[in-house]
Amino acid sequence: MTADALPGPAEPYQPGTTRPGSLLKAASDAIPPSGLVLLAILSVQLGAGFAKDLFSQLPPSATVLLRIAMSALILGVVARPRLKGLTRADLGVGVAFGATLGLMNLSFYEALARLPMGIAVAIEFLGPLGVAVAASRRRLDLLWVVLAASGIALLAPWGQATGLSWAGIGFALVAGACWAAYILLSAAVGQRFPGTGGVSFAMIVAFLVIAPVGIGTGGTDLLRPELLLVGLGVGLLSSVIPYTIELEALRRMPKRVFGILMSLEPAAAALVGLVVLGEVLNAREWAAIGCVVIASVGATRSSR
Repeated sequence: MTADALPGPAEPYQPGTTRPGSLLKAASDAIPPSGLVLLAILSVQLGAGFAKDLFSQLPPSATVLLRIAMSALILGVVARPRLKGLTRADLGVGVAFGATLGLMNLSFYEALARLPMGIAVAIEFLGPLGVAVAASRRRLDLLWVVLAASGIALLAPWGQATGLSWAGIGFALVAGACWAAYILLSAAVGQRFPGTGGVSFAMIVAFLVIAPVGIGTGGTDLLRPELLLVGLGVGLLSSVIPYTIELEALRRMPKRVFGILMSLEPAAAALVGLVVLGEVLNAREWAAIGCVVIASVGATRSSR
């Protein structure tokens, strides 16, 4: 989502539209909506974990190209974008949305290469947190801003002993800014593109934006069958599966509750990083992640 994933569906579910993964609907009906959100979070973070594990064989930019290519292929098949009837302005919004999506994922993967997963996601979460605060206009929101800033200050490598990278923090901040833009653009895309076509169109644009960088760094390694298979799995876990699950969850629960549950992503990322990648965080780093999670929950509860 995280920026690695699609952070929430770009369009609200409309009865009668085609949703990717509709074969999963019967199974999802048996799971409470809160459980669906948690499954989506787990899927996104597992996808990020497997992607980071690929960095030993592919550079981050090549890995993100694989992930976006597979996601674009799958979404293009199950939710083919319909461009008939769209104006130039509509297509321009879609292109901006896709370019933002591509840059968001590229900067997030570059942050992942330099930071533990939980820390990268916590910093990136400043993007949606900023959108939530901007939508509220309450004095209490100053508390959430201060709390989130305190968490990031705890993570900043003021001394050499932290082992964290300023470059990684910078990439995570860029990913967070793109995530904020993604959220704002998603509403416009949902109004202009029918059904789920906006997201599949955006994925194709994101692929075209990232392709020159990814091909330049990955070269012929991008054609290795075993890496293509892992890229397919990352694309499913990071985009297709969580997007489908989130659509179903949003159909059955208030958006504010959905946002509060999504605030758990930094903590989930830290846990997946620990289990999948062996990334052990110290007490200060866990405290920083906790600050961001609490600030995000508080801002989401108070936002309109």
